[in-house]
Amino acid sequence: MKKFLILILICLAQNVFSQSKKEQKTPDNLRDNLENYKSEEVIIDENQIYNTAGLEILPFFPGGKDAFDRFIKENYKNPENSKIKGKVYLNFIIEKDGSLSDIKVLRDIGFDTGAEAIRVLKMSPKWSPGKQYNKAVRVLFSAPIYVNSSTK
Repeated sequence: MKKFLILILICLAQNVFSQSKKEQKTPDNLRDNLENYKSEEVIIDENQIYNTAGLEILPFFPGGKDAFDRFIKENYKNPENSKIKGKVYLNFIIEKDGSLSDIKVLRDIGFDTGAEAIRVLKMSPKWSPGKQYNKAVRVLFSAPIYVNSSTK
């Protein structure tokens, strides 16, 4: 009998101290929340750097990817006296006016290929900037540069 009373006491205590049932949201409450969400103002930090993944309009080189590859091929000077082949990976920021800044080499294959890639990108004409909410924004961009000195 003691065990049975203890079991009833535990069940009673569990019901008393358990969480109360919260108010459930009705479709009207959800609709009001959606209207409030749509009317909120979106504040954009003027110097925020965006990733290309979430942009409405991506930045691009004048003439497209083929023109960018042609520009690199025409201006990139391969290191002398070396038969190297590979890719130099770079990160840079495309500013609101289309200029490039903060150019960094992520992976280099040696023989000053990274320094040469930075030199060429600094010569680059202005890009068309990325846009978010119809405003030009700063965008972090990554690009590989293919190096093949054995073909020249």
